[in-house]
Amino acid sequence: MAKQITIVGLGPGGAGMLTREAHEALSAAHEVWVRTARHPAVDELPGLDWKPMDTFYEQEDDFSAVYKAIAAEVLRLAERPGGVCYAVPGSPRVGESTVPLILLESEKRGVTVRIVEGLSFIEPALAALGVDALDGLSVSDAVELAARHHPPFPPSAHALVAQLYSRTLAGEVKLTLMNQYPDEHPVRLIHAAGTSGQTVEDLALHEIDRSERIAHLTTLYVPPLAGALEEFQETIAHLRAPEGCPWDREQTHLTIRGNLMEEAYEVLEALDREDPRELAEELGDLLLQILLHAQIATEAGDFRMADVIAGIDEKIHRRHPHVFGGAKVDGVGQVLSNWEQIKAGERNGKAKGGKGLFDGVPLALPALEQAVSYQKRAARVGFDWPAIEGVKAKVAEELAELEAAADEQEREHELGDVFFAVVNLARWLKVDAESALRKSNARFRKRFGHVEAASALSGKSLKDMTLEELDALWEEAKAEE
Repeated sequence: MAKQITIVGLGPGGAGMLTREAHEALSAAHEVWVRTARHPAVDELPGLDWKPMDTFYEQEDDFSAVYKAIAAEVLRLAERPGGVCYAVPGSPRVGESTVPLILLESEKRGVTVRIVEGLSFIEPALAALGVDALDGLSVSDAVELAARHHPPFPPSAHALVAQLYSRTLAGEVKLTLMNQYPDEHPVRLIHAAGTSGQTVEDLALHEIDRSERIAHLTTLYVPPLAGALEEFQETIAHLRAPEGCPWDREQTHLTIRGNLMEEAYEVLEALDREDPRELAEELGDLLLQILLHAQIATEAGDFRMADVIAGIDEKIHRRHPHVFGGAKVDGVGQVLSNWEQIKAGERNGKAKGGKGLFDGVPLALPALEQAVSYQKRAARVGFDWPAIEGVKAKVAEELAELEAAADEQEREHELGDVFFAVVNLARWLKVDAESALRKSNARFRKRFGHVEAASALSGKSLKDMTLEELDALWEEAKAEE
């Protein structure tokens, strides 16, 4: 007789929510092996010979091991004459981890599998909430969500988080969700959806692990929140569409090249001011430029935003084997060394003749940033001073050479070396040269503004004041700081 497994979905609630096909399959079985007896249908159909598999939950250390053990047992039972009838809560196709394991192994063993569909927890949960799945529904497993650092679904989606079986798990889930949603975001807990004991609990996201009603039939509902990348992509695509904005439609990669640089510098300025609200706004302006370039490329058939994200995500994983792989590191120094080795391999793989250490540094980068990049890359392969005293001596040496320069061309050359040496000193002092100079510029601007205002109050123009008078006003500005 052919080996056979019949997998039956028990639905989310009592026997009244069983499909007719499921009821017939259960009634025809001389015994029913059920993943867990903690299901209303088990109590409401006492005439069936139920064989619970709950003991596996006590024998194994984690759910993954439990599901593997249950799947192995079902496959063993299938070897018997007449096979086995295996029943699972809800739908066999929704959130039932044992079913994929059974299907995969049964195909290898030549076991016939019949799946009798059942109503999942989703339909009664949506009915309890009054939410339409077509409004953009995302469904996640609580255990898998708790293991992440950021939710896998966009904030604009209606989200159901299933199998939130304990307050401990709820605490882990909320930490993941709070990387995307505000602490006070209103959420709902649906307990025992589709049963006579169904209740819906309203509370803030940060409170979900305080609920005393959480049990094995609890589902979390997270309402939509504005701010999805996909929604912004729709806005940009609309601007570029025939019915969109005439100006946006005319732009090319090159016509908005300057906008990208300008927005990047405005982000830097917001960072210098340490203003979180301004930074959020400027990052949005920079993101606009990125999405515009991605949309232009999409229309040209060059690449899509998904390619941009997938590419950088794969690169970050590849360059962090100590985080996403099995590599071991002993501190930041080894991380940087490994990083440079990986990048060197990437450079050699992209070019037939190989690429140099500095080939990835953009020529259009501001001079200070370019100098820092060159120095950091050289240091990673061991080309660096052994101690800061040598760096300071080099600055003094370059200043002496500047003093000895004979003509304008030589002075330019030596002054450039002075700048380069000072940037290297900043690197050794762990000071960002670009930020340090920008802050000095800001201080100069503020102090000179004081000088201008004070001279105006005195009725004198700056040109009519003596150097001593200007210097006195300058010192006043410094004193006010």
